[in-house]
Amino acid sequence: VQLQASGGGLVQAGDSLRLSCAASGRTFSRYAVGWFRQAPGKEREFLAALRWSSTNTYYADSVKGRFTISRDGAKNTLYLQMNSLKPEDTASYYCAAAPYVANVLLTESYDYWGQGTQVTVSS
Repeated sequence: VQLQASGGGLVQAGDSLRLSCAASGRTFSRYAVGWFRQAPGKEREFLAALRWSSTNTYYADSVKGRFTISRDGAKNTLYLQMNSLKPEDTASYYCAAAPYVANVLLTESYDYWGQGTQVTVSS
């Protein structure tokens, strides 16, 4: 599975962005997919995840109510809609995928990672 993340950029506080993660090489069926971020000097942080074959979604408390994870099965693409962005959301954002994930919140659960897309939020 190859993952290509895109959609990052420089925005102002309060703005919105939508990140995309296109998959190639395999369809996402039976996979869990998620978004993470990593700021300089910090560990990679879980943001949101879903299981491709279900409607269940999972969010970190830090983004619940502001970020929305979704998918387009026809395009084999994962999205992260980010609203009300804050300067502390500044980080590199990564999509990830793995089959048969027991705990979608854990970084080590994922086998495949995109290259990251930078999001910078100015105050």
